[in-house]
Amino acid sequence: MVNWLWPWKSATPEHPKPEAHTQATTLRTHAKDTRDTFIPANSTSTWPWNRPSEPKTSADLSTPVVPRIDVLVAQSDALLDSWLASSTVLAVVAAGTGGLLTLGFGYAYGRYGKRLRNSEWITPDWLGGKRWVRGIVTNVGDGDNFRLFHTPRFGGYHWPLKWRPVPSKAKALKDETLHVRLAGVDAPEASHFGKEAQPFANEAIDWLTNYVGGRKVYCQLIRKDQYSRVIANVYRPYRFIPGSVYKGKNISREILSAGFASVYEQAGAEYGPYGKEHFQQLEATAKKARRGQWAKPGQRESPADYKRRHSQTDAKLGTKPDQPSS
Repeated sequence: MVNWLWPWKSATPEHPKPEAHTQATTLRTHAKDTRDTFIPANSTSTWPWNRPSEPKTSADLSTPVVPRIDVLVAQSDALLDSWLASSTVLAVVAAGTGGLLTLGFGYAYGRYGKRLRNSEWITPDWLGGKRWVRGIVTNVGDGDNFRLFHTPRFGGYHWPLKWRPVPSKAKALKDETLHVRLAGVDAPEASHFGKEAQPFANEAIDWLTNYVGGRKVYCQLIRKDQYSRVIANVYRPYRFIPGSVYKGKNISREILSAGFASVYEQAGAEYGPYGKEHFQQLEATAKKARRGQWAKPGQRESPADYKRRHSQTDAKLGTKPDQPSS
């Protein structure tokens, strides 16, 4: 009797008999291809892929077996040689390489070499805090805004690839600078179009000029205002620390601490990574220490109230509102 088991188990006779007295009996099974298959009763049932291999002859043992990896390497080398010998393949490879290099150069130039000549050159992909620009402050208009000459990393304005000077004359700088406004602060208004200046307006301008005038700054561009100025988080870097490592001191925080600006609380105000409460704490600390415009106690008109008052006067007189100082 045959002990029927699954193919992965061995089948052994219930009553093994000596080899000499064993008679070969067969069992007929029906395969899918309707052919008869005979399985000896004293054999082990196995799947077709588990059949024992045929015994090797002496000729097979004497023939060296070449590893398959060597065959694949040899075939790959032959295929590569045939490709390199084809002028068509070489032309396609050269054209593809040239296209990739052109795209890479175009991307690198657009991101690190293209200079923004003025605010009109700033497209939406530069705004929203996505991009940073570096440049030299060429002029300070009010205590909270200035003119920036953009100097891109690979534009020829920085060592060791420096071959271009930054213009210093007003004629050369005309329409070549970005009008940047500090985010989150409002400095005393200077005199414009015959209107009186607010107290400490000139002191605020002097402070900002001494702090960033003629120096390199980093600007994180946020948005444009109604006067086409760029609202930005501005940082003054340290001289020997790369901007990629540390951007430096935030100028809005510094002017608040110095007491020459107050927190800007109008619609669309931006405070960078610090938040409005932090800016208000800096202003309160400067007031308590009587720094800058807070040196003399007493009520004073805020820059927002000053602009609101003059806007109402202009509306009554039918005159055009003031433009921001450049």
